[in-house]
Amino acid sequence: MTPHEASTETESPAISADPRADGSSNMLLCLQLTSGYGAQPGSWRAPGANPSSYTDMDQFVRYAQAAERGKIELLFFADTPALDVNLEHEAPHFAIDPLLVLTAIARETERIGLVTTSSTTFNEPYNLARQFKALDVISHGRAGWNAVTTSNAAAAANFGRSVPPRTEKYQRADEVIQAVQALWGSWERDAWVRDVAGKRFADMSKIQPINMRGRHVASRGPLPIPPSEQGQPVVFQAGGGGHGLELAARYASGVYANPFTIEEGQAHRAALRRAAERAGRNPDEVKLFAGFMPSVAPTRRAALDRRRRLDESVDLGQRVTYLGAMIGLRLSPGQLDEPLTARQLADASPNPADPRSARALEVAHEGWSLRDVLAHGVIDYHPVVSGTAADVADHMQRWFEAGACDGFSLAIDVYHDGIDAFVDEVVPLLQRRGLFHKDYEGSTLRDHLGAPAQYGLDPRLAGTALVSR
Repeated sequence: MTPHEASTETESPAISADPRADGSSNMLLCLQLTSGYGAQPGSWRAPGANPSSYTDMDQFVRYAQAAERGKIELLFFADTPALDVNLEHEAPHFAIDPLLVLTAIARETERIGLVTTSSTTFNEPYNLARQFKALDVISHGRAGWNAVTTSNAAAAANFGRSVPPRTEKYQRADEVIQAVQALWGSWERDAWVRDVAGKRFADMSKIQPINMRGRHVASRGPLPIPPSEQGQPVVFQAGGGGHGLELAARYASGVYANPFTIEEGQAHRAALRRAAERAGRNPDEVKLFAGFMPSVAPTRRAALDRRRRLDESVDLGQRVTYLGAMIGLRLSPGQLDEPLTARQLADASPNPADPRSARALEVAHEGWSLRDVLAHGVIDYHPVVSGTAADVADHMQRWFEAGACDGFSLAIDVYHDGIDAFVDEVVPLLQRRGLFHKDYEGSTLRDHLGAPAQYGLDPRLAGTALVSR
């Protein structure tokens, strides 16, 4: 399609099905929620958006209920315990406190999973175990913990510490997750007897200390919280590299990843499944969510115009320079509203160190102005599709059926109207194509993910434990 052709709202022909190696037929969907505005920096200024969404719990609840209407499996709040943006012109990237926001959402939703990040580097196991199991009980078994290490020096300074070496961070993370899971299981499933006549609240023989001590953390326990309907929260992971892969393979049921191509997604998913098998787990227990940034509109031109308006909040001159570095050209902001010349296109080449650069050059070859090339999201941190609902569904189908992911972590451009557009326009297409379920099959997050039952430590991992009684 050239820049002068506008796509219509009609659905693209369904892509032929390609059965996946693990036999699964339904993709999983996760909706990312940040500070209440959207994934794009200008989302807080979008027409009709509530500029007070950052502290408006009713707004978060509305978004969550829309996602639940679309049968999306879970919500996800990323988090870093530090201010990492200049608030002069940009909204915060993270919620005021994800656990508290999720608790507010839990009381106004029924089925959707509730997942957030909390650092293993700057938190103690007992606090983590207590907070997440409390959310799990409050939500009737819908909580998940994205257990990640922290590399942000500003976050470390907030705790009066420095960032530890990478190996040490992951050693600590391994111990923290084990201690947290042991604490979750320290109140046994049938310990809460509630015998009014016999004046017996609980069986204390089934609520016992864990007495775990490792090189980096320790906890006595027990945790005074009974099990939820799913037993205990589900563990997620989002770390990269070999250390992150091994941690995810041992403990995670869901993994957030950032592949930019189908081939990268296939390689990451295959490596994750092999690592899970080495850890003694069924690789089908671990689901990979690929980050994806859809912008839905009636036509591609309308979607690009939507993103162009959002780009008004960023320094496009700096982005043009960055785009040039991606494709091997010295570009000037003065060319922002012009396409690349024939000579520039002949001289351009993708940067082999940047997986986004091939897509950037592909879009440039279509003849778009540099402003529109940027509006395609070619320098965003996830793949972007700006177009019709069918364009978005086609992208998701290609990736899913190629085995590049088990589902998607959706970073919607503007929550105010973008979540409803995805739920009301894209989800029905995925359902008609047999790619996404039409209703929740269960009531807990484990049900949604097909994750096996677990209470306390996973007995299959006992031989690899770094902390001991």
